[in-house]
Amino acid sequence: MSDRIEKLCLEKNMRMTEQRRVIARVLSLASDHPDVEELHRRAHAVDPHISIATVYRTVRLFEEAGIIDRLDFRDGRSRYEEHTDEHHDHLIDMKTGKVVEFVDAEIEALQEAIARKLGYKLVDHRLELYGVPIED
Repeated sequence: MSDRIEKLCLEKNMRMTEQRRVIARVLSLASDHPDVEELHRRAHAVDPHISIATVYRTVRLFEEAGIIDRLDFRDGRSRYEEHTDEHHDHLIDMKTGKVVEFVDAEIEALQEAIARKLGYKLVDHRLELYGVPIED
């Protein structure tokens, strides 16, 4: 659905300009984790009047509203994905930069057990694995 983020913005009573709508749609359609430059490239293809400054401001606004999450995968670029309550982790291919999302019940259980063993109740976490393809 190409207007999920736009609907979330409206639910939060956010003023939606046409340029914000374009950026929201681009983010909703993203199957990857684009950075601001890539978001600008995609949004600019739809509306050539969208500046990179507008993309930066809009992304910051969406992030502050809890609509998108900013991710830092050690490549010097902040990347973005739609915020969701469904937990997932990331595996980053260090050769290509490709990001693979995954969920693993064993890892989740182990993290809970470690926190409990150390005297804590786990309330949140983020797991990022960095790897290179195994050569056959």
